[in-house]
Amino acid sequence: MGTDLSSSPSADLRVLRPDEWDQWYDSLLRAFGGVPEAAEERELWNSLTETERSIGAWDGDAVVGTTSAFDFRLTVPGGASVPAAGVTMVSVAATHRRRGVLTSMMRRQLDDVRSWGWPLAVLTASEPAIYGRFGYAAATYNVNARIDTTRVRLTVPPGTDDVRLRYVEPADVLDACEALYARQVPLRPGMLARSPGWERLMLLDPAGERDGASPLQCVVAERGGEPVGYARFRVKPEWEPAGPKGTVVLEDMEALDPAAHAAVWRFLFGIDLTTVIDARRRPVDEPWQYLVSDVRRCELLVRDSLHVRLVDVGAALAARTYQAPVDLVFEVEDSFCPWNAGRWRLTGDTKGAACERTEDAADLALSVRELGAAYLGGVSLAALAAAGLVRELREGALTEASVGFGSAVAPWLPHGF
Repeated sequence: MGTDLSSSPSADLRVLRPDEWDQWYDSLLRAFGGVPEAAEERELWNSLTETERSIGAWDGDAVVGTTSAFDFRLTVPGGASVPAAGVTMVSVAATHRRRGVLTSMMRRQLDDVRSWGWPLAVLTASEPAIYGRFGYAAATYNVNARIDTTRVRLTVPPGTDDVRLRYVEPADVLDACEALYARQVPLRPGMLARSPGWERLMLLDPAGERDGASPLQCVVAERGGEPVGYARFRVKPEWEPAGPKGTVVLEDMEALDPAAHAAVWRFLFGIDLTTVIDARRRPVDEPWQYLVSDVRRCELLVRDSLHVRLVDVGAALAARTYQAPVDLVFEVEDSFCPWNAGRWRLTGDTKGAACERTEDAADLALSVRELGAAYLGGVSLAALAAAGLVRELREGALTEASVGFGSAVAPWLPHGF
């Protein structure tokens, strides 16, 4: 006879042992619907899981909660690579909802992140409403587009014809593509430096998740024999009585300059027997949007992506630069991590910054969530103030902060974790 878990006492938390991973991961999969993963996908996540940074909530012999953290380096405004805990694999068994399991795991995890000396925690949320109470806020957004290539034309800049594209097996050019990606990482806030092993995520291609599309395909863009861009994509062939209406599913692409970018997109627009490009998780300011003849027929959908939590307000604000000089005192509210609460003086410019405790009068009052939302430069503090979430206590401070915290390019998370 099974144990009646609904009446069991509170769960016990402990760091995951490697030999417990299968049971722990099975509990996670069940919480997300119980559909088994392909062997290659399960093996990849097994290899990437850092068990010493993973927590299991146990009720007797049963796993009833899971969470983990990856050791990431996140690009922040100014190009620095800052340690960040990539919070992942969060679940609570349906038998143990509303019993404090998630709160206890988040409490333990953020205490651990602080003890590791990492100023940030980041995550992507299956349900964004869950994480605000723990101090997380959406800091980056991405665009999904569904482009009607029968009605939309692309104008390309000079030099596009100098770029040549060739089909390649995705695995054969993995190192070259990763090198191109690595060159882009310091240029855009929100991007993650991929440590060894993470490159395999980009080739993950379970047949059961293609939804009728082809296996992963790849083209490399070259100029003078040197790679300057790439695209990984699938083609989903479909037909109607009038003829073909296939879809190009763009999974991943990078390009080093405007001509390379345009050359890759022109290729995608021209794939035979297709009428639609389904582009996923793209930057909100990606250049192709300004090259198309009719952006309305691109069906843009903006969605939240990376959620940021400042674990150490002083260290986090000092780790980035500011696009205009700032000298501001923040009154910060943080009920979940009270060590952040109080007044902080931030001084900084394009060369660097410092942030220290102060007793001086505050210029702006806000919670740690608003600081997290604005941290990567994609959300304006002025917009948050217009929503009633930031209070200006010194005239002019809001404009100073909004301009200083901004970013010349939109922050972007290229892939999930």
